[in-house]
Amino acid sequence: MDKMYIKDLEIYAHHGVFQEEKTLGQRFLISMELFLSLREAGTTDDLTKTVHYGELCHLVEEEFKKESYALIEKATEKLAEFILLKYSLVQRVKVKVKKPWAPIGKPLQYAAVEVDRSWHTSYIGIGGNMGDKEKNVKEALELISNSYHTQIVKTSKFYDTKPVGYKEQEDFLNCAVEIKTLLNPIELVRFLLAIEKELKRERVIRWGPRTVDLDVLLYDNIISSLEEIIIPHPRMQERMFVLEPLCDIAPYVIHPILNKSIIQIKVALEDS
Repeated sequence: MDKMYIKDLEIYAHHGVFQEEKTLGQRFLISMELFLSLREAGTTDDLTKTVHYGELCHLVEEEFKKESYALIEKATEKLAEFILLKYSLVQRVKVKVKKPWAPIGKPLQYAAVEVDRSWHTSYIGIGGNMGDKEKNVKEALELISNSYHTQIVKTSKFYDTKPVGYKEQEDFLNCAVEIKTLLNPIELVRFLLAIEKELKRERVIRWGPRTVDLDVLLYDNIISSLEEIIIPHPRMQERMFVLEPLCDIAPYVIHPILNKSIIQIKVALEDS
């Protein structure tokens, strides 16, 4: 992917742990590395097909000075987030904040923090079978959409499906969505659990009735066995109520463990 560089943009701001830093302020040097396609701008000579780096510098200065943080880690994180949210062309960004006047009582060129952040693609399975099922699913979609850090890219059709495991319950309404998110996998699963809680999900019977269920199916090409989140979802290849809506929006996405496309997995499950 192509890159755009801004090196050592000098900004006077008021970040720091000590009160003197917050009151008097100090000099910071900010460098940015933006990952985006410059092909269209390069072939058309059209400024709207790229990032105006003059505008970027002015907006970054304004954002960096807007609040006062104790840690440059926080200030750097907020800048990376700001750039990704402001410029849809930017898929990934590295931001380095140097603090040449860091008050540590030792000679040094500077102290610095660098973060590397990007948009991630994830697929979420959504289902529920209590109360107004369609209303609950749509409210879950709305809560996802209303967050600043996660955007719905595609939504499948809605499917009425039979329960699996615990059979003494109502049929489910299921769908799947493709999202782009700034959250890492653990942050994403916690965000989805918070939505389940807001929509009154109670975990009483395993695979039992619930107002809404939000499962991370895939996240980029990551394979994770963390206790808090297993990716890919360990049972997605066994569940037609997952594969059918997922095929609506991502039939040719490859399962990173099975090394098969979603539609291939669905056909194999139908044949079995």
